[in-house]
Order: sequence, then C-alpha cells, then structure tokens
Amino acid sequence: MIERRRAKVALWQLGFRPFYLLASIFAALSIPLWVAQYAGWLAPYARGMVSHAHEMLFGYALAVIAGFLLTAARNWTGQPTPTGPALVALALLWVVGRVLAFTPWSTAAAIVSAAFPLGVAAGLAIPLVKSGNRRNYFFVALLGAFALAALTLHLSYAGVLAWPEHLSLVAGLDLVLFVIAVIGGRVIPMFTNNGIPGTHATRRPLIEGLALGSILVLLAAEVLQAPEAFVGLVAIAGATAHLIRLYLWQPWRTVRTPLVWVLHASYAWIVVYLALRALAAWGLVAATFATHALTIGAIGGMTIGMMTRTARGHTGRPLIADRFEVACYALIQAAAAIRVFGGMLLPRFYVATVIASAACWSAGFAIYAIRYWSILTRERLDGKPG
Repeated sequence: MIERRRAKVALWQLGFRPFYLLASIFAALSIPLWVAQYAGWLAPYARGMVSHAHEMLFGYALAVIAGFLLTAARNWTGQPTPTGPALVALALLWVVGRVLAFTPWSTAAAIVSAAFPLGVAAGLAIPLVKSGNRRNYFFVALLGAFALAALTLHLSYAGVLAWPEHLSLVAGLDLVLFVIAVIGGRVIPMFTNNGIPGTHATRRPLIEGLALGSILVLLAAEVLQAPEAFVGLVAIAGATAHLIRLYLWQPWRTVRTPLVWVLHASYAWIVVYLALRALAAWGLVAATFATHALTIGAIGGMTIGMMTRTARGHTGRPLIADRFEVACYALIQAAAAIRVFGGMLLPRFYVATVIASAACWSAGFAIYAIRYWSILTRERLDGKPG
C-alpha cells in the first residue's frame, strides 16, 4: 500500500509539474503583497518597483519558461530532461532566489539569480546536444542572456557595476517577449488548425522574419539607449508585423474554443504593447501602460494558456477547457484591460485600477493553483511516464 501511494506522486517526473505549480502560487500571493505596499496598506518590505519587476520577470516568468522548456525538450529530442533529485535541486534554487531577493545578502542573491537560468540551460543543453537538435540551441543562449540580465541588475543595485538597473529589466522583458513570440509562432497556428477544423492558420517566412527581427532590434535599441524616436519607429514597425502575423492565424475563428482563443487574445497584447511602446517613446502615453500590456496581457495571458494546455496534454487529459480554466483566462485578460485601459481612461482612479487588476490577476492564478494541484502532483491518467 505504501509503495502504491508513493507511485502516485509525480511532482518530480517532468519539469512542467513543479514549475507551473510554483509559478502559479507565487503569482497568486506575491501581487497582493506588492499592491498592499504600493497602496500604503503595508510597510515597505522591498525595493519598490525594481523588486516587483525583478520578481515577476526572474521569478514568475522564468519559472514558467523553465517548466515549458524542460518539458518540451524531451519531445524535441527523445532524450531525458532533469527529473527527480536534479529537478528538485532546480526548484530549490528558484525558491532560494525568491527568498534572497528580499534580504540584504546582495551577493548571494546575485549568484542564485544567475545560477537558476544557467542550471536550466544546462538541463536543456544536454539533451539538445546529445540529439543534435541544433534548431533549439538558441534557447540555451537565451537562458544565458537571462542570467546576465539578472546578474547585472543585482550588481548595479549593489553599486559594483555602473549600469542602470532599468536596462537589465528592459532586456529581460524583451527576452521574455522574444521567447513568447518564437513559441507562439510555432504552436498557435498548429493548435488552431488542430483544434478548429477548417481553419487554415498560416505562417509566411517574410512576416515571421519581420516579427521576430523587430523584437531583437528593439532589444538592441533599448539596451544601447538609442534615441526614443528611433525606438518608437522600431516598435510601430514591430506592431504592424505582429498584427499581420496574428491575422494570418485567423483569430476570429477561435471564439468558441477557449483553449485556443486565450492564446490568440494574449498574442494580440503584443501588438498593443508595441503600439503603446511607440506612443510612449514619442511622449504620448505613460510607459507603464505599455509595460503592463506586455507583462499582464501578453506574458500573463500566454503563460496561463500554455500552463493549462500543456499540463492537460502531458497528464493524459482531454484538450478541452472547463469553466475553471475559462475563468482563469477571463480574469487574466480582465486584469490586463483594467490595468492598461482603465488606467489610461480613468486617471483619477488610477490606484483603484491597479488594485482591481491585481485582484483579477491573483484570483486567476489562485484558481489555477487550486485546480491543478492534483493534476500536477499525480500520475498521468494514461499511466505513461512524465
């Protein structure tokens, strides 16, 4: 009986399991604490906006990316990825990073923040190299870039490096955007065509190159501190390319399929972000609205969509969203709309829009964490490994 109970615990069998669970719990709990500090209900416990941005980027977003890549790499290569003790070690490294971020031990925090993406990179590189899967080598390089961004942020805060903190955060956000654009371009057309018969979502090489290239140019322009007028031009060109890319995927055909429309809706926030980034560069809107279109709308929406679909697929469950998942999707989309458009249209109630957005975000990820706890910690329904 004891052996049978142990066999049912599957949390450490594949990367998506612990990291999706940790990310959802962290997302649900950390934002209310941040908003309580922002609204003045709680004494400051961190470095304001820098800590908030750091934790959502190198904490939440990077955890989801780690879980996805460590899972996808097994399918890409047919080789094992970290499981058992190795996966436990990576998860503990992530947890320690979250704790150290709120301590005065800046050197330890810098080391751990850089070590986590490097550890994930190693776990990804081994199966890729063994299988000769060169197509995905660049993900290893991207994880190295995340490590560099995290390290420079901590070193600049500690006064060791003469480097603006916000540039490390901007670089990290652009890297996450690039990952989402690459993965989205691979899976959204496929999921659309597979899930909605008669749909002909397509990819055009020219548009693909322009869409992905615009993000890399934007990343370089922002890190090199190019003139804002140029940044605005790059952003508006990128918005156009991503809008055409999304149009080719036929998003209007997805409204009856939540597991698909959430990905289209979230990708649309990339277009909104780039358009607002251009307007912010030209001094027409506040930059915070562009930032939150990316972080809540695109990153939050795309990650909750992929966390539900891939968790269902890799645990042998039907690829159909139930009312709990639809609630998660709706709440995250509402969080983005309230934070971006509510803040712009109702400036007198700006703080209220921040609080309302945070409540929607927290509720969406709390539902996911509660709903998926048993899914992520128990064996697949079909008895297969993973």
